[in-house]
Amino acid sequence: MTLTPALRRLPACLLAAALAAPLAVLTTAAPAEAADNSQLNAAQFKGVNWARPGDNFVNGPVVPEGLTATDSYATVKAKADVVYDQLRNAAGPTTVRLPINTFTYPGTSWGNAYVAAVDSATAKGLKVILSFWEDGAATNGGKVTNKAAFDAMWNAYTAKYASNSNVHYEIMNEPIGYNATDWANFAAGWIAERPSVPRERIVVSGVGYNDYTAPLCTDSRFDGTYLSAHLYAFGSLDHDYQGWIDELKGRIGGCATRTILDEWGAPQDDGLNYHDANSTNDFVRYVRAMTDSIHNLGLGSAYWPALGGKHLERPTYDYYSLFNLEGSGTNLLLRTRNTTMIDRLEYAWGLGAGSPTSTLKNTGAQRCLDIPGATHANLTQVEGYTCNTGANQQWTRTANGQITAYNGTKCLDAFSQGTADGTVVDIYDCNTGTNQKWAFYSDGTIRGIQSGKCLDLDLTTSKVILYTCHTGTNQKWQTV
Repeated sequence: MTLTPALRRLPACLLAAALAAPLAVLTTAAPAEAADNSQLNAAQFKGVNWARPGDNFVNGPVVPEGLTATDSYATVKAKADVVYDQLRNAAGPTTVRLPINTFTYPGTSWGNAYVAAVDSATAKGLKVILSFWEDGAATNGGKVTNKAAFDAMWNAYTAKYASNSNVHYEIMNEPIGYNATDWANFAAGWIAERPSVPRERIVVSGVGYNDYTAPLCTDSRFDGTYLSAHLYAFGSLDHDYQGWIDELKGRIGGCATRTILDEWGAPQDDGLNYHDANSTNDFVRYVRAMTDSIHNLGLGSAYWPALGGKHLERPTYDYYSLFNLEGSGTNLLLRTRNTTMIDRLEYAWGLGAGSPTSTLKNTGAQRCLDIPGATHANLTQVEGYTCNTGANQQWTRTANGQITAYNGTKCLDAFSQGTADGTVVDIYDCNTGTNQKWAFYSDGTIRGIQSGKCLDLDLTTSKVILYTCHTGTNQKWQTV
């Protein structure tokens, strides 16, 4: 059976038609028990999607990246524990959006193991949004075709997590088979059939490809629930910065503080600088508009994806994904693809100022990466020194992997293209050499792209060198 993919990277003519299709006029909403929307706080959802490699639309068990369908509950739990810890180290999310389908719920072989990913998250204090994705069994063409199977799945989840307030239920991802009226009626029916589920734990998807929540915002049947929206910068859409803000506001209406933008994203592997407020690149303008809107309007969010996702533009990974997952089993690490996006996420979520420039503090020595004597001389070896506010301790992380000082005039550099243990790390005029490219990992290490070695502070000499990566705190760094 053919599955309908998420609306991503369609030709402009198809996108325009798809966006226009769902906007049928809603019928008059039936009265609902009064609920206080003012108590809803979408901004608490600071999240990411953990997705299946190749996308979550699958006619079978949905298995996020890093897991396998043969994993036991204990194995899923152990892997998920590591993934969540690494995600929080790398970006600080409070929420994870997980896919489910009618092959993946308590009582099914894979579902009995998969719930460990939910249990791990909630045990760590993370919020979970369980989102149903079309699976070709209970649904097809963006519409429920086997309600018995659909209900069995949801009844199993709502029963299992009835008392866990950190688990939320997104009724159906991208219900494109329904017009606005029919989708509102279906979603209202789902809620009415489950009166014991607290409304504040329900997420009602926007019309169509989660395009519009405005038609649902004024429907009293959804009072007390959260709404979810999706917005990407591809297809026929092309705006300046303010245009993207206006586009989003037009889609969500007056419901910003109860709306979760639980899919949005942009390329992460092609060096786009998401700090550039003057950029004419549509993706950059879009990302800046989305992150500013999340921050300023009190929206919830879940970036698509942190891990997993579509394999379209790249054959082995989604180039929108925030991280490259490295390792196997429970020995897993995340490599950040574009540090400027992480900065923008942290700003959107209120976790930081969003600046790419900071000190780099060694957690073992409690000293900062320092250019001795504030010199600008090429080949000066950097060191660890008492942290201060000097320009010689201010480092800027760039979208192309460089770590620069002095307003981008000098770069952190592995001397003479060296890759051996003990290679001096110095400053040098910025150039295109891979010995000036660095990757930030979720374990706190900073690794040379050319060498694969870690930025290492020699605790005896306080000099910084390259060295084989290990677990020592003299190789752990944090932005301060």
